[in-house]
Amino acid sequence: MSYIETFREGEHISQVLLCRSKQTMTAKNGRNYYSLVLQDKTGIIDGKVWDLNGGIDHFEALDYIHVEGDVTSYNNSLQLNLRRIRRAHEGEYLAGDFFPTSSKDIETMYKELLSYVAKIQNPKMKELVESFFIKDEKFIKAFKSHSAAKSVHHGFIGGLLEHTLAVTKLCYCYCWLYPQLNRDLLLAAAMFHDIGKLREISDFPSNDYTDEGQLLGHIVMGCEMVGERIKAIPGFPKKTATELRHCILAHHGEFEYGSPKKPALMEAAALNFADNTDARMETFIEQVVGAASSEWLGFNRFVDSNVRKTTPLEG
Repeated sequence: MSYIETFREGEHISQVLLCRSKQTMTAKNGRNYYSLVLQDKTGIIDGKVWDLNGGIDHFEALDYIHVEGDVTSYNNSLQLNLRRIRRAHEGEYLAGDFFPTSSKDIETMYKELLSYVAKIQNPKMKELVESFFIKDEKFIKAFKSHSAAKSVHHGFIGGLLEHTLAVTKLCYCYCWLYPQLNRDLLLAAAMFHDIGKLREISDFPSNDYTDEGQLLGHIVMGCEMVGERIKAIPGFPKKTATELRHCILAHHGEFEYGSPKKPALMEAAALNFADNTDARMETFIEQVVGAASSEWLGFNRFVDSNVRKTTPLEG
């Protein structure tokens, strides 16, 4: 498979791509044509189907399609002029080739996350955490592959796992620096804080907000998911359940950032700081990677600043 970033004018392409969008347009001569946006993990490219007869089978947006055509240039941008299209068969493609994916190994990250599950000592809290991350196979499969956002940070396969692991590790460090923190509560809250994103954001290929996500948001849904599971554990301490749910509800820190509550517990404040730290660092990383040294990269809304890559130290 050739990736879009390697396409060059004049090349003939015969391979599978993801159809990100499909529009039926009308040319000046009155004939209909398809205008497509095609995608793989390296980028997107416009596609045009000028002749809708013959080798163009039925397909829809978000289908994996096998295309045949030529790379051309129009208005200084590459595009594909396509003559044949069919839906791709199962086994012809790997989903990971079409979406950005964590640079870190998924299974290694998950194994490391489980090492923090093992550090939880309270039997009821441990039972709750294990009920998700060890015993719930459907949850585990979804958690490993999900993104942590549509676009802002960690918006790639494995992003939710990568972000959760980083937040958990930061929280563990906080517990070492500030022994007054309830380590079991904070570690559990770190692991649970974004699980509502499994319901807020749809799976790839769409990776977009669900109706439930738009109306409720991941903070409320994550709190509900944990609350539902707590009900299935006889004797789970009521105050602990309330404090854990508070940490989830308050992890964005401020009302204007979507938190229904502001942090009222040390653990909730620590979780907010860890979440914000990893989100901000990843936002910088995603913007500066690949940029030339000492280059201004433009205003970033999330960090509210014009971002510049650091100049390497000399000597």
